[in-house]
Amino acid sequence: MIKVKKEGILLEKTQLEFENEGVLNPAVIREGDSVHVFYRAVQTGNHSSIGYCKLDGPLTVAERWDKPVIVPEFEYESHGVEDARIVKIEDLYYLTYTGYDGTNARGALAISKDLKDFIKQGIIVPPFTYAEFVFLAESAGKVNENYYLNHKFYYHAADPDKKIMLWDKNVVFFPRRINGKLVFLQRIRPGIQIVSINNLKNLTKKFWDEYFLNLPEYIVLDPLYSHESSYIGSGCPPIETEHGWLLIYHGVEHTDRGNVYSACAALLDLKNPDKVIARLPYALFSPQYEWELNGEVKNVVFPTGTVLFGNTLFIYYGAADTVIACASVNFSELVAELLTYDVKDEK
Repeated sequence: MIKVKKEGILLEKTQLEFENEGVLNPAVIREGDSVHVFYRAVQTGNHSSIGYCKLDGPLTVAERWDKPVIVPEFEYESHGVEDARIVKIEDLYYLTYTGYDGTNARGALAISKDLKDFIKQGIIVPPFTYAEFVFLAESAGKVNENYYLNHKFYYHAADPDKKIMLWDKNVVFFPRRINGKLVFLQRIRPGIQIVSINNLKNLTKKFWDEYFLNLPEYIVLDPLYSHESSYIGSGCPPIETEHGWLLIYHGVEHTDRGNVYSACAALLDLKNPDKVIARLPYALFSPQYEWELNGEVKNVVFPTGTVLFGNTLFIYYGAADTVIACASVNFSELVAELLTYDVKDEK
């Protein structure tokens, strides 16, 4: 079993209005010896924006802004911009996040050339209601029935007159084009799916119609082990290694003490990342300390970004939806451990 070191709490809430309820789920990217952190900041009333800080090395806070860098501007994100991830592809930074309008939570994108000014590209996930998705998923056949048996999740507290869109969250881009295409992961419960396009303009309703009619082809990972038995979701942007793309994702298990969120790991094929090469049969790390076990949401470690310093991989995560923490692991040992659990991809 791979050894993981919990580095402890990195950021906590402040008295500033935009982050007076909590900070969590950071996007991170390394530039030189600095790490840029774009974190979810929550203010009273559960309204979220994206805060910013810069680290000197992996763990030392050198700068922290007193105002958010990204705020809600449009109806689709009127209740919050949440849970960012970030990569650099060619000369552009792609920052994905969840736009929440108070009813629907869907993946959106902003781009930047300098990590300061971000231009929003809008929602990039399917423009479908949950009911429309169910019809297409059922038509596809051979799909895990849990993809379309989520009525209680979508409707248990909803106004029946509201239009309940398909919740498509945890959008995470690969950090380079693969076979000439932009590739990203997304999460429609309970699994992780992959999307490959020439450019963002390809994401039309027609594209998504055809995508869902062939949904089994695009499912990369579904829940498999007990620690992820309820559902899983994309976590950190994939890391390229000589053996494959290292994916740190989250898994959720429903227990007698509620849902428990853990960090998980898998390796995807370099040329065809819809194929799984290896997958840890146990959680990489789980809630352990007080600040992971108790908070706004109990029993949560939610990984959203990584950086490498030497041979140490630092994994940044939201803990109990209240603070931001970091864990570290020997990078080469993690990859070697994964390779001992190779899997047969059934595609």
